Amino acid sequence: MNEAYLWEFLDTQDDITIVDSFVKANSVINSPLYETILCSISGGSDSDVMLDLISRVDLNKKVKYVWFNTGLEYQATKDHLDYLEQKYNIEIIRERAIKPIPLTCKEYGQPFLSKFISKNMYYLQKHGFKWEDKPIEELLKEYPNCKAALRWWCNDYGYMDNGRLRSFNIDNFKYLKKFLILNPPAFKISFKCCDYAKKNVAKQLIKKYNADLNIVGVRRAEGGIRSTAYKNCYSIKDDGVDDYRPIYWYLDDTKQRYEAKFIVKHSECYTKYGFTRTGCCCCPYGRNVEQELEITRIYEPNLYKAVCNVFKDSYEYTRKYREFVQLMKLKEDKTQLAGQMNLSDFIEV
Repeated sequence: MNEAYLWEFLDTQDDITIVDSFVKANSVINSPLYETILCSISGGSDSDVMLDLISRVDLNKKVKYVWFNTGLEYQATKDHLDYLEQKYNIEIIRERAIKPIPLTCKEYGQPFLSKFISKNMYYLQKHGFKWEDKPIEELLKEYPNCKAALRWWCNDYGYMDNGRLRSFNIDNFKYLKKFLILNPPAFKISFKCCDYAKKNVAKQLIKKYNADLNIVGVRRAEGGIRSTAYKNCYSIKDDGVDDYRPIYWYLDDTKQRYEAKFIVKHSECYTKYGFTRTGCCCCPYGRNVEQELEITRIYEPNLYKAVCNVFKDSYEYTRKYREFVQLMKLKEDKTQLAGQMNLSDFIEV
């Protein structure tokens, strides 16, 4: 590794995280413990920073870069991959999904709200659940092979020490249970698009290349289940394939300093379309999916038509749920207002 990259940062205490990441990346990637290393490239901004860092320490060209084509990808992302290959003089292997997202949604169902919610609803639907509000003891007798999903439905995971309901319970999504009881889903819901388009593809590639280290661009600061599943940047696993997350400790401002220092250029999804983060195109899990849809309609109209067809039921159902939440909040506010006593009620006439 060219240590000049490190010394430029040593006088700035705020950038110690960047220095540490270089030192760690150098020790991991150039370790004799690893012969074949796979690095997942997404074309997103976190991935860009990770690639820049890895390329600077991979002196022996041990790293193989892989991109997963889910079947619903921005042309801007595909163009950016070409740019990255030229800039870093690398090959990014384009790997097709085991089942592209459109096919998975057609066979198994569409994603709804979050992967965790979709997973529980998938198993409830699989067991013919009637979306009824009964004690868990009664429901377990009726659906004996669906315990985990029923525990979610019945808020059976209890509370944390601070009194907050655990995130494994349905009531963490406001009014969702009431909505599902009043509006049972008329379409199949599933979490499997992620598995067939990325997760299981990665497992196949690890076997294909006999890889002993897997690198991903997860940052703790990004939040979500994926980032909170880890406690640090490095995991030694029993199956012989360790996991490494080079920019795991990067905060948003750390990432910005890195981008400025090393002139990291992002795809037009960021520089032209205006996205602040990217993932699967217009995924129903996204909080800002309506904004993503509008941007996609403007810049990539054919892709917009595709996602509107693939996720049609989920988009409509999500909008209906959001409207239901707003209506319930309005009713709550009116009830609270009606229950408040006026100061004049306490003054004797």
